[in-house]
Amino acid sequence: MAGNPRTRGALKNRYALPIAAGLLALCTSMALAENAAIELPAIAIIIDDLGYLEKRDTQAIELPGPITYAFLPHTPFAHDLALLAHSRNKEVMLHLPMESMEHDHMGPGALTLDMTHEEFAQQLQADLAAVPHVAGINNHMGSLLTRHPGHMVWLMRELSKRDDLYFVDSYTTKSSIAQQIANENQIPNLRRDVFLDSDRNPAEIKRQFRRLLKLARDNGIALGIGHPYPETIALLAQELPNLEQEGIRLLPVSQLLNQHLQRTPSWRAFLSR
Repeated sequence: MAGNPRTRGALKNRYALPIAAGLLALCTSMALAENAAIELPAIAIIIDDLGYLEKRDTQAIELPGPITYAFLPHTPFAHDLALLAHSRNKEVMLHLPMESMEHDHMGPGALTLDMTHEEFAQQLQADLAAVPHVAGINNHMGSLLTRHPGHMVWLMRELSKRDDLYFVDSYTTKSSIAQQIANENQIPNLRRDVFLDSDRNPAEIKRQFRRLLKLARDNGIALGIGHPYPETIALLAQELPNLEQEGIRLLPVSQLLNQHLQRTPSWRAFLSR
């Protein structure tokens, strides 16, 4: 029965206000929940040095949660393992070899102090092409190169030719100026807060992990770097499922970086342009 227009209008008005009020309450509740989530401290964890050992690195990729994985270019399994990580919704980085003060062996694809600008740019592009689905880069070694302004300007200017890459300073030396040069060239960036496993003793890895969580609680966010050592994988497999219970979020590096940029006045102004 169709009813007359006046009756239909009355029924419409009768239910419209409660429905609108309910939607408003729901939206408000969702917004409050979202804001509450934003306020929770957050960490990101990068697992470095992937690409040489297939079984070991696969075990690392199977860790729970949105860990970020950094692959050394031109290594035997980097390409396929990066595809595997991406298929598991894990974020992929290029772990870019750079010359160290100790002149340690850096592996293939290294950037060195004696390169010309053209050689530097060509090697960087080859390294980026060697690892699929790259979202950002961090330095492998680099205690020499990251303190040289000219080479860091070359790096950031090459990255600025793309709008889809971030930079993480692994901070292998306190003399690094990489983050400063990244900021000057408006490359989204973060710096490592904690190395989880410089000492592979399980008790020390756990201590560094707890330190990472404390820094997140104190500062809102914190970034840790580890390696695919059995001791590190075992510790993370044990601790990561407990993060939600501890009121800590685990984020991919890109999302942690976004939080950092939104909290930084100079970047907030830049992003709002």
